[in-house]
Amino acid sequence: MKAVILSSGGVDSTTCLALAVKEYGAKNVATISVFYGQKHQKELDAARNVAEHYGVRHAEYDLAPIFHGSTCALLAGAPHDIDHRSYAEQLADREGRGVSTYVPFRNGLMISAAASVAGSIFENEDVRIYLGAHADDAAGNAYADCSEEFLQAMGKAISVGTYGRVQLVAPFVGKPKAEVIKTGLALGVPYELTWSCYEGGEKPCGICATCRDRAAAFRANGAEDPALEET
Repeated sequence: MKAVILSSGGVDSTTCLALAVKEYGAKNVATISVFYGQKHQKELDAARNVAEHYGVRHAEYDLAPIFHGSTCALLAGAPHDIDHRSYAEQLADREGRGVSTYVPFRNGLMISAAASVAGSIFENEDVRIYLGAHADDAAGNAYADCSEEFLQAMGKAISVGTYGRVQLVAPFVGKPKAEVIKTGLALGVPYELTWSCYEGGEKPCGICATCRDRAAAFRANGAEDPALEET
């Protein structure tokens, strides 16, 4: 069995990487990252760093042209700044139709790309694609492409389209982010190498929605976020 991890350089995908390396060994694991037009390179740098830490092969793909025209706040050239309110506050204003940092069908696109990559670099082998989606991302329909319903549908399509050789795995899809951190702490994941902040400063802003959720997940485990300890 081989594994391909969609790596954003954040805590969720890095925890998936640790799980896959433990299960299959580094030589059977690869990570891929996607440039989708985001405002900064911090998460791509982090993805490289965690791949190097685990000794796995890593590749990056540029899918940014697909999102030209989107007004998502994460993208370069967006007409507005990133909303620093919590996901719950944003959803209340948007009638549950996603948050300002939702990139149109991004996970669908990246999962599809990963299926093609998996079938190419591990041709004629069974491969599992790992995605770090968790229940907090899907809560309130903040990110529809993180929901169990969406991932089940994508998983079925990938299996059918690859003759059953490629399977989609989302080990945390029904679990809160605190459970992701709990798993990673037990595995010794180097969270100090990861980056989650929507802003691209020298240090995490500590106030955007993903910084808040990340810090809360560490606190739920009686731990401090190593990224924020350095701020």
